[in-house]
Amino acid sequence: MTLGPLMVDVLGFELSDVECDVLRHPLVGGVILFSRNYESPKQIAALTASIRVLREPHLLISVDHEGGRVQRFRHGFTRLPAIGELGKHYRQHPKQTLQRAEQTGWLMAAELRSVGVDFSFAPVLDLDYGVSEVIGDRAFHRDPEAVASMAYAYIQGMKHAWMPAVGKHFPGHGAVEVDSHKGLPIDKRYFEDMIEADILPFRRLCKTELAGIMPAHIIYEQSDGLPAGFSPFWIKEILRDRLGFQGAILSDDLSMEGAAIMGDSLARAEAALDAGCDMVLVCNKPESVEQVIDGLKCEDDPLRHMRLLRLHGRHGMNRNDLFTSQQWKQAAASIASYSIDNELELDLA
Repeated sequence: MTLGPLMVDVLGFELSDVECDVLRHPLVGGVILFSRNYESPKQIAALTASIRVLREPHLLISVDHEGGRVQRFRHGFTRLPAIGELGKHYRQHPKQTLQRAEQTGWLMAAELRSVGVDFSFAPVLDLDYGVSEVIGDRAFHRDPEAVASMAYAYIQGMKHAWMPAVGKHFPGHGAVEVDSHKGLPIDKRYFEDMIEADILPFRRLCKTELAGIMPAHIIYEQSDGLPAGFSPFWIKEILRDRLGFQGAILSDDLSMEGAAIMGDSLARAEAALDAGCDMVLVCNKPESVEQVIDGLKCEDDPLRHMRLLRLHGRHGMNRNDLFTSQQWKQAAASIASYSIDNELELDLA
């Protein structure tokens, strides 16, 4: 059975019978987990196991687990700092910072792989211009070269834990004030100004390091009148043709206000897939999942299926072995040395 183009969510700690039926539908290819799905490491491992047995190949299982304000699983997991904490030390201590970035990427990925999660939507490749409501310290740095270097190291850590990397939010979310969860941001810059700035980290990493990329729900009005996640210009012409990206393209959540310009849930899903997305996220509104499944006409695409298969995590690890390993102890100590304990949680539900 092929992986379908829809990534959906579930409501609680366990799957209901209705949710099992939805997840078996051929249009579905993945599940994204949220804080509401997490009670303990044992519980989340049982939930991911119950998802895996439903299909072959198993559905992709994902989560937003960047650290700082965006970490869905907390109690029983290492509290990860925002990656912006890494960037604060980059200029003075570049070698140490890159080592810390690799250790942080590894620990994040290893802990998630130990409970059956395939990938986190990470790393954030946006630039921190100091204006965005939603990005801020979720970005490594303001300098695109620094972002590319730290992200490369972070991804190497993820790879060592057998987790693919999914960079976001192409072509860059950091220069607009409006949070696309709450409204539709408009970026007024010209493409020529972005290619050596926001786009640079994606360009550096997309051919060899990124298995997936998530476009932004932002209109870059000097280039196209559609939000990037619905734009053939950004997805096909720039990301595929000009940058040469061959991995999976996954939309941001279609329930966000930044996507509302495209119509209802079905229209949003159709537009994103037509623009070139391989998978679309339909979350937080069960009625929307039903609407899209009932109305979407989408034929099997072997190329899309192969791109999505590369998002499966490999070689799961035993959680007890992980926490007793020297590698985990060293990574946890490294993270504690630069981490600021921040209890704030960004609601991206």
